[in-house]
Amino acid sequence: MITKHCHNGWFAAAAALSVIAFPMKTLAAENGKFEQLSVYLERNIQDKDAEMKFEVTGASDGFTALTVSGPGERKVVDVRTPDSKLGIRKLTIESPEPADDRIVKADFPAGAYRFEGNTSKGARLRGEAQLSHTFPEPAAFEFPKAGQKDIPAGDLTLRWSVPKGIESCVIVIEQPGSPYEIRALVPASTRTFTVPKGFLRAGQAYTLAIGTVAKDGNRSFIETDFTTARGR
Repeated sequence: MITKHCHNGWFAAAAALSVIAFPMKTLAAENGKFEQLSVYLERNIQDKDAEMKFEVTGASDGFTALTVSGPGERKVVDVRTPDSKLGIRKLTIESPEPADDRIVKADFPAGAYRFEGNTSKGARLRGEAQLSHTFPEPAAFEFPKAGQKDIPAGDLTLRWSVPKGIESCVIVIEQPGSPYEIRALVPASTRTFTVPKGFLRAGQAYTLAIGTVAKDGNRSFIETDFTTARGR
């Protein structure tokens, strides 16, 4: 949800920075367990919108059916692949992004979300993850400043500050209209990030987003933009 342009893109830039999902605690089931389960809320401070996200990774075999039930046994996800022999091993599911986060919270109440899946080999997977409605406080930009121009394209180190109690931060740099982006997850103790040489181009506008990630997985993003200096 980082920007309206391409928040769904997780395409690694030339810097080859890997994406790390923030896993929620999962509970092993009698007959099998998922490799990773996540349920969390994500908001954009500037756009004033929010969305719900589910991230699911099954066992080594793909699952041919997956359901997610929220509090009150209300089924919120029902995915099936009846004609696939391999099934699906990993899914990321996102809700729409209404401008009022109360709409998202009303549709996805806080509490336990129960996951059940059937694999292509007939195994049954079960697990559970907790959803919180509390958003973390956002980070604050220190450099570059909003709208700052003439940023050196070959030497840029981002700086920011974060509130206490944050688990980690997500750093996203995008060039509007380009398929390339940098996205990295760093520990909460990190306060700087040096953009790899060769990623930024002279005389180009970029969007920078920093998301604070709470221990429960919920995220709050802030955005700014900056422009690199023209080549000499």
